[in-house]
Amino acid sequence: MKRESVNNLGIRIEQDLLGEVAVPANRLFGAQTQRATENFPLSRKPISELTHLIIALAQVKKACAIVNSENGEIAASIGAHIAQSCDEVIGGEWRKEFPVDVLQGGAGTSTNMNMNEVLANRALVLAGFEPGRYDIIHPNDHVNRNQSTNDVYATAVRIACFRLNETLITGIDALAAAFEDKATAFAGIRKLGRTQLQDAVTIDLADEFRAFAHSLAEDAHRGGEMGLLFSEVNLGGTAVGTGIGASSAYCDRIIPALANITGIKVVRSTNLYEASWDMGLFVLYSGFLKRLASKLSKICNDLRLLASGPRGGLGEIILPGRQAGSSLMPGKVNPVIPEAVNQVAFRVFGLDVAITFAAEGGQLQLNAFEPLIIASLHEGIELLAAAMDMLRTNCIVGLEADRAQCESTVDNSLAGATQLVSELGYVAAAEIAKLAQHNRGSLDDAIQTWNSRNR
Repeated sequence: MKRESVNNLGIRIEQDLLGEVAVPANRLFGAQTQRATENFPLSRKPISELTHLIIALAQVKKACAIVNSENGEIAASIGAHIAQSCDEVIGGEWRKEFPVDVLQGGAGTSTNMNMNEVLANRALVLAGFEPGRYDIIHPNDHVNRNQSTNDVYATAVRIACFRLNETLITGIDALAAAFEDKATAFAGIRKLGRTQLQDAVTIDLADEFRAFAHSLAEDAHRGGEMGLLFSEVNLGGTAVGTGIGASSAYCDRIIPALANITGIKVVRSTNLYEASWDMGLFVLYSGFLKRLASKLSKICNDLRLLASGPRGGLGEIILPGRQAGSSLMPGKVNPVIPEAVNQVAFRVFGLDVAITFAAEGGQLQLNAFEPLIIASLHEGIELLAAAMDMLRTNCIVGLEADRAQCESTVDNSLAGATQLVSELGYVAAAEIAKLAQHNRGSLDDAIQTWNSRNR
């Protein structure tokens, strides 16, 4: 079919290894992207939604274009057009041109080729040509010069995780600070501490909330340490770590170029073969996300318990009312914000299982399931960051203490019996507590009864 008739039909015909492919004439992607969209109708979630991955991959491609043009391996004008196209993608343009499903076969090849085709076709337009003129600027020969999906995709995944982790740590710090603010506000409010949901000893409400803050601040510190591990990349390793197809001049300069573009102190892995297949870092980091999720869920369980009632439960804190809690029971207000955080945590637990299986499931020199790993990490991190922001703004900031309820519960409890142990011994203190419980009286009354019996 001639080009003119193809354009009249609103499509262009491209050629790849498997034959001719009809591509919408007004799109910047090409044959391999078109095949991928037809082959993988799975999650219906396109890679365009993995914002950090798209930006990171464009940054990698920009570094490659600059080094290749400076080394004379591609024409300077072509390198400049590719770099400009990368800048546009990094800046948020052309997102609709990345329609490949996040779940895909091929170890990320479809994602890499989607980027190659978009950058090549956009560069062609910038140079004054129609998309598809690959005899002038080619997705593989120019955009993908000195590269393999094995190293550029894997590198982009790690850069994306580095940036995602920064966002997550910011969210943890903000939530920890909100809990610390509440701890300051709740100073001096006595309440019951409980173990196994039974009365234990008297504590300050401030101490309870400061413990929440400390636990989260600890995860912010650990997450910061773990995020740095993503700065080790295998760029330059090309196919399975061999470096085949990459010139020595390119390999010498590409890591510093990438560091300059990303602002991240990236380093090349000391063993490129291992770096091509080892997914252990992602399993480790997913475990950290699971740890954070479990802490958040536990804290939200506590908030729901402490706010239970308001008259038939503990009722020691008052959560901000966010919406009516029942279509039938008037006046009922549910703890919907903590409940939503619980569900985010459960989702993260499931994503951790998927990541573990994906990491284990690789064979030999490459892991084919890295698309599932990055999609799962991207989802988990974004969910946790959003959940923490929601919890902070819609719940913790407006949370109040019911001082009277807290102190009344302490006054009516048997928690003071613990303080009697050092004076009277455990057996005597236990007898006094049992008397108070049996008589449904105060601890002071029980002490007087015990004293009268033991004179």
